[in-house]
Amino acid sequence: MTTTADDPNVGPKAKRGFLARSWDFALELWGVLTRPSTVFALGTLVLAGFAAGVIFWGGFNTALELTNTEKFCTGCHEMKDNVYAELKSTIHFTNRSGVRATCPDCHVPHNWTDKIARKMQASKEVWGKIFGTIDTREKFLDHRLELAAHEWARFKANDSLECRNCHSADSMDITKQSPRASVAHQRFLFTGEKTCIDCHKGIAHHLPDMRGVPGWQ
Repeated sequence: MTTTADDPNVGPKAKRGFLARSWDFALELWGVLTRPSTVFALGTLVLAGFAAGVIFWGGFNTALELTNTEKFCTGCHEMKDNVYAELKSTIHFTNRSGVRATCPDCHVPHNWTDKIARKMQASKEVWGKIFGTIDTREKFLDHRLELAAHEWARFKANDSLECRNCHSADSMDITKQSPRASVAHQRFLFTGEKTCIDCHKGIAHHLPDMRGVPGWQ
């Protein structure tokens, strides 16, 4: 008896056959991975695994730190010709103390776990580069409010963590601040009613058109 392509039993049989073969392959692979080695001693395998782990970890962290530099951040003209050019005219770039805040200082958390989460979140920005979302000044200005709003929301959510890495409320000497700043910090920052980004938008970059932004006057 022959079967045809219209035979309803052909599909299920072929499907079961494929699943069975896949399962057999997976079991065979697992057996190879878990079978004791007959060539290398256990100590050799442990040392080789340790060395491989050190190499992988070192390479991973090296690559992570390379992507966490101002040179990397300004490697594309979208950043170099727009926000970085603006940063260079602010006190965060040039000041009497000579302490400079770089791009990662303000846009990447310092502790490792939050840094990894931020890097994963920022990976989607690669798509913007590929598709030229802001590859001209005009496009950048059109998207400026949206881009700024994303960063404001991130700072708001983490209680301005990157700001607080350098500006500690505990170490502020409010007697050396202007009366307006002193009152505002005591009333809003020290009480936790507001966070840094609520009042300090545009401190390192030009502001977008703020019409319609809640709480902005």
